[in-house]
Amino acid sequence: MATMQQLLRPSWFASSSPRHSFTSLSQPQVQPRTVNSVTPKASIKNSSINRREFVAETAAAVSLSLSPLIAPVKPAKSEENLSQWERLYLPIDPGVVLLDIAFVPDDLNHGFLLGTRQTILETKDGGRTWAPRSIPSAEEEDFNYRFNSISFQGKEGWIVGKPAILLYTSDAGESWERIPLSAQLPGDMVYIKATGEKSAEMVTDEGAIYVTSNKGYNWKAAVQETVSATLNRTVSSGISGASYYTGTFNTVNRSPDGRYVAVSSRGNFYLTWEPGQPFWQPHNRAIARRIQNMGWRADGGLWLLVRGGGLFLSKGTGISEDFEEVPVQSRGFGILDVGYRSKEEAWAAGGSGVLLKTTNGGKTWTRDKAADNIAANLYSVKFINDKKGFVLGNDGVLLQYLG
Repeated sequence: MATMQQLLRPSWFASSSPRHSFTSLSQPQVQPRTVNSVTPKASIKNSSINRREFVAETAAAVSLSLSPLIAPVKPAKSEENLSQWERLYLPIDPGVVLLDIAFVPDDLNHGFLLGTRQTILETKDGGRTWAPRSIPSAEEEDFNYRFNSISFQGKEGWIVGKPAILLYTSDAGESWERIPLSAQLPGDMVYIKATGEKSAEMVTDEGAIYVTSNKGYNWKAAVQETVSATLNRTVSSGISGASYYTGTFNTVNRSPDGRYVAVSSRGNFYLTWEPGQPFWQPHNRAIARRIQNMGWRADGGLWLLVRGGGLFLSKGTGISEDFEEVPVQSRGFGILDVGYRSKEEAWAAGGSGVLLKTTNGGKTWTRDKAADNIAANLYSVKFINDKKGFVLGNDGVLLQYLG
């Protein structure tokens, strides 16, 4: 990226040294016609005009003759000012990876930010400033929790983490209580969604989906078996890579209407689930490269990211195995997540500060250079609404959408 000094320097100055530029302007032989228009003889005969005045007159004449040849210099615009994102600096250790963010629906100035190393931050000014939040019930044991997911509906909120921990609030996060969990829970909790009064939906990395309607004291399974059990039954049905399945998800994403798409830990296939289905449905990938992440577009279709920086969109809406690639300028770094601000506008983020934008639903993407100088991976794009959005990364990197 060019420095500000380089951007403000005119092209004729950049292409030659200052000494050469000065010489060309001061030697009359460069423009003999123009120099002849100056009357040096009259100046010499007039003894009242000294040498300094003669040089000044000659330089002025040459300058006037060259002025049409030199284009006017316009002030350069700073690319930083054109960016729609701003970095916020947080009071946390540099090694913290930020994992999720949520705001109280009734008060969008009040929100919480989660991460590794037992990180919980709180804001009361819409996300401009953040402060560490202490929750005594999450600090009683000698564990370094990784808080994976947070969700609010009304004043009720939920937080899940690893090792297994479930926190609940009924007063918009002013106080949190810890809900006991069964030791038989299959896998680690990676996602939770508040769905109603004292109700939530929880997902583990082994594919278990549970729902509660009594503040988490009882949970009912929404699927009849884990993904490992499902694949053991369907491995002969032609699911490529299923025999090498390690039993956990790499990523899982939920649509607004309750459908899920998850990527296997090795990235060699993906799975989907819709409310009412007894099992997860495995799908072969139609792309040679392994899958990095998948999620839902604003129109109900799927987006798919592959390792190495490729981005694909499903044809049509709903669950599909038919994808087409969209060219992106990822600079060779992997794209890790996509977040939709509206049906047409979305942002993609990835390794080494890659930030991409689309304004036509994903058909074309342009690179935003806001994070080019940030030495961090951007893992997650979260839009609370069309005016409030954040990008979460490692090393405590948090970007806020400016609009």
